[in-house]
Order: sequence, then C-alpha cells, then structure tokens
Amino acid sequence: MTSSPATPGTRLASRLGFSDRVFLGAAGRRVAARIEEGLDQVEANIADEVKVADPVADAAARYLYEAGGKRIRPVLALLTAQLGDGNIRPVIDIATALELTHLGSLYHDDVMDGADTRRGVPAAHAVWGNNVAILTGDILFSRASQIMSRYGDRAMRLQADTFERLVMGQMHETVGAQPDDDPIEFYLQVLADKTGSLIAAATEGGVIFSNAPTEFEAPLRMYGEKIGVAFQLLDDVIDLSADAAETGKVPGTDLRAGVPTMPSLLLQTSTAPTDVDLARRIDEGVASIADGADAAVLDGPLAELRDNDATERTMDLARTWTSDAIVALAPLPKGTVREALTRFAQTLADRSS
Repeated sequence: MTSSPATPGTRLASRLGFSDRVFLGAAGRRVAARIEEGLDQVEANIADEVKVADPVADAAARYLYEAGGKRIRPVLALLTAQLGDGNIRPVIDIATALELTHLGSLYHDDVMDGADTRRGVPAAHAVWGNNVAILTGDILFSRASQIMSRYGDRAMRLQADTFERLVMGQMHETVGAQPDDDPIEFYLQVLADKTGSLIAAATEGGVIFSNAPTEFEAPLRMYGEKIGVAFQLLDDVIDLSADAAETGKVPGTDLRAGVPTMPSLLLQTSTAPTDVDLARRIDEGVASIADGADAAVLDGPLAELRDNDATERTMDLARTWTSDAIVALAPLPKGTVREALTRFAQTLADRSS
C-alpha cells in the first residue's frame, strides 16, 4: 500500500505554522503549489549561497540556515509574483537575496541583544563568539548584494534602501527613545524599520521582478510594512510565552536583555498602582540581570506581564495593523492572490490568540 501525495499547499501551511485557511479551493491550492515549487528553488539557492570556502566561515554561515525558519519573506515575494509572470528567475533570486539579508540580520541582532538561543539552537555568537557572528552576518549581506547586482539599479536600490532602514531601526532600538520622543510611536517606527521594511521589500519585490503592473507596487509595499509591524507586535506577545518550543528562545528574552517590547511600554503608561509596581519590579530585574544576576529573577514579573492587560492591548494593536494591511490591498484585482494575502493577514493575527 502506497501513501498518497501531499495535497498542494499542505507543506506550505505546515512550514508557516498557519492553517490551510490561507489557500482555499482549487485555485488557492494551485497558487500554493506554485509557491512551493518556487520555495524549493529558493531553498536550493540559499543552500548554495551559504557555502564558503573557509571552513569556519562555512560552518557559521550554514548554522542558522540549517536551524530552519518559516521563509515568510520568500513566500510573500512568490505570492505577489503571481500577479505577474510568477516564478521566473529574477523573482527566485530576489526572494533568495531578501532571505539572506534577513538571515544575516539575525546574527547581528543576537549579538546586540545578547540572545542565548535562536531557532531552538544556541545563538551563533554563543558558539563562535561575537566577532565571528558579526562577520558571518556581513558575509550573508554581501552574498545578498551580489545577487541583487545581477538585476541592475532597481534591485540594488531596493536592497540598499531596505538595508539602511534595517540598520537605522537597530540603531534607534539600541540608543532608545529620546526625551522628546513618544515611546510608543518611537517603538512602532523601530518595528517598521527593523521588520516591516524587509517584508515590504519582499511583497513589492515580487511585483517588480515578475513584471506585474506597476500600480500594485505601492499598495503591496504598504501591505508588507504593516504586516511586518503586526508580526513583530505578535512576537512581543509570543516572547512572553511560557512555552520555549513556541519561540525557539527563552521566554522573555528581549526584556531580560533590557530590550523594550510593546507590552512593557504599554504597562509603563498605566497609572494603576499594581501596574506601576509591576513596571518597577521589571525595571529592577533588568538592572539586576545587567549587573550579573541570574536571568530567572524576572520569571515572576514576566509571568504577571503575560497576564496583564498591556499584553492584550498589544494583541489589539497588532489586529489594527493587520486590518490596515488588508485595507491597503484595495487597489489589487479581486482573485486568488488578493484573497490569500487577506487570509494571510487574518491568520497572522490569530496565531497568538
């Protein structure tokens, strides 16, 4: 007795961690199958690009790639490309370059945040040290730029502009809000730069390099950026999860490292005595960890924050951003791609519910 082949779209839904609601009906399954075919090509490209002649660089560059990943950026680039010529070589290469850029940014982020784990494995800097981890990220950035250079000024501009926003987002997160900045708006801009810009490059890039109508570029850039912000807001909620298997890292990693998250920022706007006290204890715990205390000192306060209204308000804010992303799709023609993008946003908002 032989097993039946997988239904088109099943592997994609499994990879994304979403239900099959994203790709409905026969038309949706056909689009899902095309995206899966494109992803196979992207995966093969990435596997080649992370190879380096030097043995240390080779092991470090392959490390986080081999640890897995959802490949959301290539998925979205391939999906929007279906508005044009589909999985043509430029689309595959642009999707590869953007995923390499994302991968390189993870090496840098983990060094700057002092993260212990990434994708369920020890962070690269914990294995090879900060210098090698940073230089590995630089190798991946250079490989991404090499790919983009094949497609001229438009591709290089997309890469350069996106990379600048990634760097500025990280810089602003590192320096922190200034006295004249609204902390909430400042943080949302950091998310737009650090996460939204790269997802926007993917959704817009799929249109540009598939030769789709140019009037779709701006709406899909806006959609991608809003989805990126919503995605990171939801990650702020998931970061508080008691289940490390869900995040691939220690619960509360960002806050333990002194990196603000939306729940903690919203908590600080409350004047309720219990919230003021919780905010104080979190700040004291962060300071103690910075002075060498065991990170477990924040276990209790973070559990309280997880159940605090500030976390539910973060969920509400994420839903607002996903709703705005769906509104941005209005100029697209009705059909399978627009429907899938809409359901992608809706399902994204549900993933932490």
